[in-house]
Amino acid sequence: MGKYMQIGKVVNTHGIRGVFKIIPTTDDPTRFSLLDFVFLYHNQQRKKYEIEQLQFHKQFILLKCKEISTMDEAETLKGAIVEIPRSMALPLEENEYYIGDLYGLEVFTTGHQYLGKLTDIIFTGSNDVYVVEDPKNSSQKPMLLPAIRQCIQKIDLENKKMIVYVMEGLEEL
Repeated sequence: MGKYMQIGKVVNTHGIRGVFKIIPTTDDPTRFSLLDFVFLYHNQQRKKYEIEQLQFHKQFILLKCKEISTMDEAETLKGAIVEIPRSMALPLEENEYYIGDLYGLEVFTTGHQYLGKLTDIIFTGSNDVYVVEDPKNSSQKPMLLPAIRQCIQKIDLENKKMIVYVMEGLEEL
């Protein structure tokens, strides 16, 4: 687990005053309104930016930082990852996990069969879907596992493992 957590991504600019259009990658986008600053990670560099103004617009967050005053300045940070220090993360309930902590977990069946690593998460309307790929077998299609209690049996962040029950029919998907 890293020192910083991703909570969004700069996808574009908005207007001419240097406002960022951010797609949130957090379950609770309103958490942005609790922040005084964010870090933008771009081109292997992380820099702190003070929040001047924040607005929710459709599925986006419009963020104005004191350090950015023009559209051209904001344009150079398109694609930046919006981060906060892990110490500022909202507390989790039991059996809740930060999405960023799940990537790279080794996935095993309840029968100890290695399936691969969790490489992506698809956010659907009803439940998330975990994409599991075996790096040693690139010809094999990724396995799609619904992030539901019946399927995900145990998540062990300390040992970077996930134990799953592969429900009937999931192997063919």
